[in-house]
Amino acid sequence: MTLASSQLYGKRLRGWLSYAFASEVFVIVSLTLFLPICLEQFARDNGFLLPERTQRCTAQPGSETPVESTGRCVVQIGWLWIDTASFSLYVYSISVALQALTVISMGGIADHPPHRKILLVTFALLGALSATAFLVLPSSSPVWFLSALLASIANVGFGASIVALNSYIPALAKDSPEVVQILGEIQESADNAEDRPERVSESPDAPLIARTSSQARTELQTRYDTALSRATSRISSQGIALGYGAGICLLIVALIPVTKLHGSTFALRLAIGLSGIWWAVFTIPAALWLPGAGATPSQEDAAWQESGDSKWNARREIVAAWKRLGGMLHPREIKRLRNTFKYLAAWFLLSDGFTTITSTAVLFGKTSLHMDASALILIGILTPLSGIAGSLLWPMLQRRYGWSNLKIIIILVLLASVIPAYGCLGFLPVFQGSLRFGGLTTQGEMFGLALYFGSIYGAFQSYARAFYAELLPPGEEARWYGLFSITDKSSSFVGPLIVGLISDGTGNIRYAFFFLVFMVWAAVPVLMSVDVEQGRKDAREYTYN
Repeated sequence: MTLASSQLYGKRLRGWLSYAFASEVFVIVSLTLFLPICLEQFARDNGFLLPERTQRCTAQPGSETPVESTGRCVVQIGWLWIDTASFSLYVYSISVALQALTVISMGGIADHPPHRKILLVTFALLGALSATAFLVLPSSSPVWFLSALLASIANVGFGASIVALNSYIPALAKDSPEVVQILGEIQESADNAEDRPERVSESPDAPLIARTSSQARTELQTRYDTALSRATSRISSQGIALGYGAGICLLIVALIPVTKLHGSTFALRLAIGLSGIWWAVFTIPAALWLPGAGATPSQEDAAWQESGDSKWNARREIVAAWKRLGGMLHPREIKRLRNTFKYLAAWFLLSDGFTTITSTAVLFGKTSLHMDASALILIGILTPLSGIAGSLLWPMLQRRYGWSNLKIIIILVLLASVIPAYGCLGFLPVFQGSLRFGGLTTQGEMFGLALYFGSIYGAFQSYARAFYAELLPPGEEARWYGLFSITDKSSSFVGPLIVGLISDGTGNIRYAFFFLVFMVWAAVPVLMSVDVEQGRKDAREYTYN
């Protein structure tokens, strides 16, 4: 790798990492912590206590200071009365459905290198502005329900921009110095094979079984695959670690007003608004450093330029993206990339399990364990803090023991299933009687589980998208990461909806833990059936008919 190529790679990597640093704050501070709480509080400030539905859930109508109450609070949306805890889950379900429609439409455009950065920056600013708008919308406003719209737009903006961001990962991994070095050895080996025909040595000192050039090329290809896999997981892990670090910084800042204002709705809105401002400001380096229309072309960009398609336009690409989605899901295509689709099936279950564990735990802590906002913020700090440790520790374990990306994902899934299973134990009389500890029945247990879950979730996020990159057809990363996101959001639409229905139907959100155990465990046999080597081979040879 030349000095110029190395500098260009470093600049692009910094641009990619800067957006991870910018956007992950919205996930940690808002999406998984303050948005569910804030939306629930918006509904509570406008809700009534059961069974009479005459007494306000807050101290005064329109007050931004919540009152402690063990009564069940419901809010009227149209002609329906719904539990305030379910309100945020329903909003999230709607937002992920809209997000899925968006990422389907943008897949073809994001695979066009000159427009990938435009999409990323546009959706980033759209999401950041929507999050920032919470600063000017109080829960006492007659249009308080617009909070649902703002939350939905912010989530759509985040999800769409992340699809564009993830589509950079395979190209960045291929341009990493160690991968480029091995690729050069492969090309040199191929050139030597053309110049010097293969022959068996007749020397008496030669081994009985000669090491042919074909065997050497196979070994080089194996080294290349291993280096590419590790580079992909390393880049992904660095992004997660940086993003978690940024989230912790802003959570610590948000802890001050939330504590001084005693967890008022304004304090929650302030935290969400600050995450939007952070998101917008730190997107600027990504906009400057990520490759765009005027950048020095990479191999991927050159392939598009050689196609010479002067009639390219966004409208046609959107229509084609929907047609292509139907084609990608045709049984014939699924058979050709069976291992990629096996992993997507597992991801459908796992993404639901992990994301719904997060949102359900926060709502469970607030509504069932009656944790105040400052305690939830502390949990929000502990989780990404241990997530940084996890995202850095697991690659070290991988290098030490030679584990594959898939094996690590399976281990992480099994470890994560302990959390909802532990919550199910709370129904046992022994934990509700004299023991008064265990089964997630006390606030103290939430802090321990936050550290445990964070160390698993941080690593899972990085390895999940890194392993998927190994199974993608070259040059179509955005389309397939779009399908990855759709699979994620399709299940995330189902998960919060079912949890919301469980909470509404039983009045006890703890029952949702049984559903989460089932979702996580159901993915394990599917994961174990994925043939990694065959999946890589099928992806390299794949061309869409």
